Parts: sequence; structure tokens; C-alpha cells
Amino acid sequence: MSIAAINEQLLRAIGVGVALIDMETLRLRFYNDTFQEWFGDIEVGQHLTDLFAGFDPDALKAALAEEGRFTTETTFRVRRRTMTVALAFNRALENSEAIAVLVCQNISRIKELESMIDSYSMMVERNTREIKREKEQVEKLLLNMMPRSVYEEYKTFGIVTPRLYDPVAVLCLDFIGFAEMVTEHDPGVIVSELNDIYTAFDRIGEQFGCARIRAVGDFYIAMAGMPDPVDDYAQSAANAAVRFIRYLRQRNETHPIQWTCRIGIAAGPVVGSVVGVQKYIYDVFGAAVIHASRLRYFANPMCIVANRLMTEQLDDQFVALSQGKIELTDEKPEEVFKIEADVHAAEGT
Repeated sequence: MSIAAINEQLLRAIGVGVALIDMETLRLRFYNDTFQEWFGDIEVGQHLTDLFAGFDPDALKAALAEEGRFTTETTFRVRRRTMTVALAFNRALENSEAIAVLVCQNISRIKELESMIDSYSMMVERNTREIKREKEQVEKLLLNMMPRSVYEEYKTFGIVTPRLYDPVAVLCLDFIGFAEMVTEHDPGVIVSELNDIYTAFDRIGEQFGCARIRAVGDFYIAMAGMPDPVDDYAQSAANAAVRFIRYLRQRNETHPIQWTCRIGIAAGPVVGSVVGVQKYIYDVFGAAVIHASRLRYFANPMCIVANRLMTEQLDDQFVALSQGKIELTDEKPEEVFKIEADVHAAEGT
């Protein structure tokens, strides 16, 4: 057996498709059994463009002339199965006649694995985005329940150390006739109204450094001077309270439902901490909270009442009018003050 015959048998036996292509005509001169198995009913002399859809013969000739090599891929159907084959053309000589050796490798499995990896990567990326979005929602929810510094401590250590904040200003607000309003109007209307009002309060509070701690129905409580202590905590709470009332007055001029609030503000110490395990909430409690909550009961409609410690911290843009002594707690009666703001100063900010 000649060397050429041995080589031909070897080519027919290997697991890759091999073919010899005439460089001038791009027609098949030889192919092995694997090549024939993949590409079906073919014959010697058949043109490459008959085998490979979308094949660019000019690009093949140019690449073989310049670099002596050309690679591409082709995908086709074999017995109801999609097959992808990598094609590698290499320029060669046969008896001084230019030919191209075409080596075909089945890369269908590789393509399937690449597709699976891409799908898995997309799934991981999608899940990562979903986890990130859920994390942001949880973070946003928790930041509505507690100050950021408290949230950072809770996120890092899983607990929040109870802290005494002294002094701070506590602002407590509720609406007169709220129970009757709830029964007179559709629940959705009341919720929508509260949403608008509390959103405006939050915006005003943020402007003056007085952050809402929580709102339960018509009871709105905000703090100034915590978690980071500030010297002007009383000014912050008073400024926010004045503008809460001014906002409601302006709103009542154009809205059918009239809202009338009363506000109590007290300065003093509070304790802040996360309370609960499964249904935890950041809460504040202490003398200042009790005083502010009780002070609002002594406030006339659309008025602010504060304790002495609070009024002593206010500057001359506010006027404090004594309202006599009341028992804020079981201790001895304490003098309280109605707080009025300089209108021009209040509206100028």
C-alpha cells in the first residue's frame, strides 16, 4: 500500500472531518467519512458554496492568499439535530498545485456549554439584580423606621445599643376631629390625605433637621437633635412646627377636607433603641416624649405649646406666651408656653 493510500485511510478513520479543496475552483477533491457523515449526500467536485450556506468564497481566497489560513463556523441540521462545526482552511501544495486542507471539528457541545453558561450567567445576573433591588427596598424601609446611623449599626452588628440622647426636642402632632373624619370619608381618601400631609411634613422636617420617628394614624412624632446632637435642636423643632401649621392653613384654602392640628414640643432626654425581635421598630421614649405628647392636649387648634426647657432655647424670632402651670406628669405642675413665630421670619425661609 502506498503512503498516499495509507494517509487516505488515516484521514477517513479520524474523528474530524477532513477535505481537500481546489484553490482555484473551491470544489471538493477529497473528503473523509466523517466529513461525509456530517454534510450528507456530497460528492467530489461539489462547490463549497453548495455545502455551507452564507459562505464567502472571496474572503476565503483572500485569507489563504495573504495568511495561508482561514477559519469560520457553520451551523446546520443533521437528523433533526443542530450541529455546529468549526472550519479551518490551510493552504498547501499537492504536486505544485495549490490546494486548501479543510479540517472540521464538531463544536456543537462546546456551543451548547457556552449557551448554558450564558443562560446561567444571565440568570445569576438577573437574580443578583433582584437581590440588589430587594436589598434596596429593605434598606429604604428600614431607613423609614430608624435614623441612618442606627440602621448602619443594626446592619453591621445585628443589634442597636440603647442610647440616651440629652437634650433633644420632641414634636408631637395630632389632628382635631380625626375620628369623625375617618367615619365621614372613604378610607382611601383619608389615607391619601394623610399621605400628602405626612409627605409634606417629612419634607419640611428634613429642611430644618427634624426627622419623623413614626406616625400612627393622626399621631405624628418627630425628633430634632438625634442621633447626632446639635445645638439648635429647639430651633429646628420649632421651625418645623411653625411650618407644619402654615402648610395646613395654605392647604385648607384649596382642599375640601379641612385639617386642624395641635402641636406639643418638649425638650429633654429620650432613650432611642430598636424594640422587638420579629416585628422590631425603632422607638424613642422618655420624659421629653411624654411631655410633648401631653402638651399637645393643651394646645388650641393650629397652635403650638412647649415646655420651659424648650422655650429657653429659642431665639427672638419666636414669642413664648405663658399658659400657666399644668401637670405634665405626676410631678409638680410645670409652666408651659404657647409658641408663636415671627411671621415674616417664618415665611422668609
